[in-house]
Amino acid sequence: MILWLASYPKSGNTWVRSFIVSLLYSKEGKANLKDISKIKQYPLRLHFKTLTNNIDDLQQLYKNWIPSQKIINLDNKIKFLKTHHIMCNFGKYSFTNYENTFGVIYIVRDPRNIVTSLMNHYSFLNYTEAKNFLLNENQTIGRNLNEKNNKDFKEKEVITLISSWKNHYNSWKNFNKNFLLIKYENLLNDTENEFKKIKYYLSEKLNTNCCDEKFKNAIETNSFNNLKKQEKLYGFEESVKNLSTLEKKNFFLLGHKNNWKDLLDENIRLEIENKFKKEMSELGYL
Repeated sequence: MILWLASYPKSGNTWVRSFIVSLLYSKEGKANLKDISKIKQYPLRLHFKTLTNNIDDLQQLYKNWIPSQKIINLDNKIKFLKTHHIMCNFGKYSFTNYENTFGVIYIVRDPRNIVTSLMNHYSFLNYTEAKNFLLNENQTIGRNLNEKNNKDFKEKEVITLISSWKNHYNSWKNFNKNFLLIKYENLLNDTENEFKKIKYYLSEKLNTNCCDEKFKNAIETNSFNNLKKQEKLYGFEESVKNLSTLEKKNFFLLGHKNNWKDLLDENIRLEIENKFKKEMSELGYL
């Protein structure tokens, strides 16, 4: 059974993964970005290689979401998978279902702050394009962002459907099986209590236990500043290249400094708030 770590891109999924890996897969609870791959991404090309010879045919992709997850679940064990995919249906095909899903930890972030993070991650986006990315109900990551010409995309990635920020959040919230909501802003401003929510969730749902010392280490070593320092010293395989210089960019970049009040154009802010008013109010962002 899959326990999804789901989020819209640039919302803190990597941060939560690092904490869970520290808590469950390390001896002392200390963060190490090299270990983050212990929680895999879905979907990847490898998940479909025994099911279809044409993964880039979206119809083949849709119809094999569930079959590929059945293969993942053959061992009858609970495993974590990271995804940015929307919880959607295309005709009779669903991205996932209750038979293959144990639960969902969903990480959400104020969309006004996602704008600048998208611009850093996809260096060819400007403010308006990053805003349109959030609003686009047909948004994918992959082919439409020129990643198909990237070697990594050809060998590993498949098209990931994410839709708009609003649709993404609602789709996973409404799926609602063993659902835990984590807010990126709370990870920044009240790290210990937000990580405690994850610890209690894992303890209750998975019957896991960790000592106070291990939990303390996981909190301290998974601070934003410490992860940023680790990336600077040792690099991070998930950071992306600047398309103009081909040099790797910082994955952990701004943290508290990414504040839409200082960075976002008034017209862009108003359009985001207007389009996402219901969801942002529900989450306490308005």
